[in-house]
Amino acid sequence: MFIKRKKNRSGTTSVVVAEKIKGNYKELTTIGIAKTDEDIENLVKHGYEWIDREKQRRHPHLDLFGEDRQKCQAERLHVEELLSNITNITIDGADLILDRVFDNVGFNRIEDDVFRKLVKARLSYPASKAATVEYLKNHFDDDVSLSKIYRYLDRLSDSQHKIVQDISVGHTPQILGGHIGVLFYDVTTLYFEADYEDELRKTGFSKEGRHKNPQMTPV
Repeated sequence: MFIKRKKNRSGTTSVVVAEKIKGNYKELTTIGIAKTDEDIENLVKHGYEWIDREKQRRHPHLDLFGEDRQKCQAERLHVEELLSNITNITIDGADLILDRVFDNVGFNRIEDDVFRKLVKARLSYPASKAATVEYLKNHFDDDVSLSKIYRYLDRLSDSQHKIVQDISVGHTPQILGGHIGVLFYDVTTLYFEADYEDELRKTGFSKEGRHKNPQMTPV
């Protein structure tokens, strides 16, 4: 569990307690909303008190130590004081790599931050649009709403798709020595026929509509 300060559009700051479990970010409670630095720090202090109570509730234990326990508490408070100065934590590994590739390909010609975010998310965490919204929020603290994604996809389809195609086609010969090879292939449903039925092959209709021969069920 840790304290997080969230800037609001109104100019205020929300102080929340959050935790990350198996890569998923979750807000546990909002301590309060404040505007001045003094009020914010008071909320942060209350936040750490909330964390202490929650830890005690989750993991109750007997106080079997005296001075050692007090020493540990003093060290913990020192660490928490250092951590309280951290206003945000983000994962920048994907940005460090994909931002550079994005620019080298030439996609930075499209001056739309949503396009960059969607491309990087698709490469690092391919998922549905709703899951992409959660991914951007949890891992990069980016507030990109689902409706904003849909509006951008309409714009991409209407006016930007030709630019994306031109950039992609222009970049491809550079990395392939000036030659582009195209391979067309068809992925169809495979099936096999046999003379006798068994636990893997059951009698049924084939692609051609025949049902005389058993069809092998792919495993």
